Amino acid sequence: MTEYVTTALGDRVAYDRYGDGPGLIFVAGAGPFRAIDPVTTATAELAAEQGLATIVYDRLGRGESEATGRIGLDREFAALRALMDLLGGEAALCGHSSGCSISLAAAANGLPVTALALWEAPIAPVGTVAEWIGEVERRMDAGDFDGALTHYMKDMPPEWLEQAKQNPMYELFAAQVVSYRADGESLVWADSGPQAELFANVRVPTEFLLGEKTFDEMHAAAAAVLATIPGSAKLELPGADHTWDVAPMAAELARFILRAVS
Repeated sequence: MTEYVTTALGDRVAYDRYGDGPGLIFVAGAGPFRAIDPVTTATAELAAEQGLATIVYDRLGRGESEATGRIGLDREFAALRALMDLLGGEAALCGHSSGCSISLAAAANGLPVTALALWEAPIAPVGTVAEWIGEVERRMDAGDFDGALTHYMKDMPPEWLEQAKQNPMYELFAAQVVSYRADGESLVWADSGPQAELFANVRVPTEFLLGEKTFDEMHAAAAAVLATIPGSAKLELPGADHTWDVAPMAAELARFILRAVS
């Protein structure tokens, strides 16, 4: 059953909680929310059976976490902090895609993060992210939500956008592109300078997770960031098309986080 928590900035965040133990919050990337993401919920339920207290929440501006105005990274941090308070004041974060850069930014900015499990983080340093996200935001601010979403997805497999546009919920997906601002801000941050400097304050156990059938770019991104966070590791798990298989992912999250906080 959906529960709600109000952040220090006044936003109301919808979430589901499972189990007891060390805390783990799943941080979605651009797009997903609980109603359309059964994989994350199933993973959270299974990880909870293996000793964790897990939370899956709707990012601000999506699903049941209704929000208006500019939904920036500051509001996402406040949402995470409110959820961490429900778990005893600290938690590990499992980021998916651009949820990884949000999670890294949260740790680098001093949120009480105990560990980072990052699934296919798209943060190889390229120096062009600000230009790309700037155009997404210009279209967003002009009310061209379809154009903003199309531009956000321009370097993704073209069939992903085609499938989204054929979905009966596409109008909703496009309207919720306003929630991508925090994703964009975190991705720009991760590309704004030498990553060794950007991630200097990330000093918690960190694991980069990749699907066995992923894109070459994901391996390059993981390799780049691995070199900047002491003690971080990389692991391949069953998964394809930017998505993990539930059982092995849940088992690895439980193993990694229980060890990280012991």
